[in-house]
Amino acid sequence: MTHRITLIPGDGIGTEITSAVVRIIEASGVEIKWDSFVAGAEALSRFGDPLPQPVLDSIRQNRVALKGPLTTPVGSGFASVNVRLRKTLDLYANLRPVRSLPGVKTPFGELDLVVVRENTEDLYSGLEHVVVPGVVESIKVITEKASTRIAKFAFEYAKQEGRKKVTAIHKANIMKLSDGLFLDCFRKVAVDYPDIAADDKIVDNACMQLVMRPQQFDVLLLENLYGDIISDLAAGLVGGLGIVPGANIGELGAVFEAVHGSAPDIAGMGIANPTAMLQSAILMLRYLNERDAAALIEKALIHTFAAKDVRTKDLGGTASTMEFTEAVVASMKELASA
Repeated sequence: MTHRITLIPGDGIGTEITSAVVRIIEASGVEIKWDSFVAGAEALSRFGDPLPQPVLDSIRQNRVALKGPLTTPVGSGFASVNVRLRKTLDLYANLRPVRSLPGVKTPFGELDLVVVRENTEDLYSGLEHVVVPGVVESIKVITEKASTRIAKFAFEYAKQEGRKKVTAIHKANIMKLSDGLFLDCFRKVAVDYPDIAADDKIVDNACMQLVMRPQQFDVLLLENLYGDIISDLAAGLVGGLGIVPGANIGELGAVFEAVHGSAPDIAGMGIANPTAMLQSAILMLRYLNERDAAALIEKALIHTFAAKDVRTKDLGGTASTMEFTEAVVASMKELASA
């Protein structure tokens, strides 16, 4: 069958890594009709809105999107397009698998864990106001509904992928009502999954444990802010944001994205690493039930890393974006014919 997917190349290096990933997907044999749209800084300059309505309409219709990195101004300018996408489309589950790749050396050994982050509330609800000059209040929102559905998502994902344990990360010792509610919902949901171990850790201890014994974790379940921080921390354990995937999933659709920045300093130079975007596309293919193609691309990616002779500059090599891309395609052809 032919899948119709919304494509948002993004800012900076986005167009380069997106083109690379589209090339690899086409080589896998999956038939896709891409509906391409601009968002972010370019959309703001062209249409007066960093997230034009036609982009949202396309995602709602197609139910699946692949998105490159979008620039978010710091301290001023337009609000995060990523956050707006998640809230507008109710993409309540942020999924961030974190796995070691061969040849990418880190101090932490082999690692394979998954971060599941609630995506719609917590301090990211955006409820802030000035109480008096010099005093700002931000409101943390935690609800039973959102906490329960993200816990169910985490356990269902663990069940589907053969994972053994889900760990809730919280600060319920201090925020007894808000984080207490999140933890209580987690424990209630855990009862329905007796074959999956369930435990919890206070967030500061969890951060320490992640850099001491990260192999103890399997699936981590977190509120929005903690999940944002710990997902990047976990990415650092395996080599950084340039190699890990991301997905935002809701009941009516999903957006798969590279979670790193738009890297304007190297845009147009043809040296960007497309691995994070490619791993996000692999997640997308699994979501579309194109599991054979996803497995082929993943094996080819691992084979390319294991060979060690084709690396982009960020990983100590000299390969261009397209040289790396063609190496993955060549590995796919070799694996398919074996």
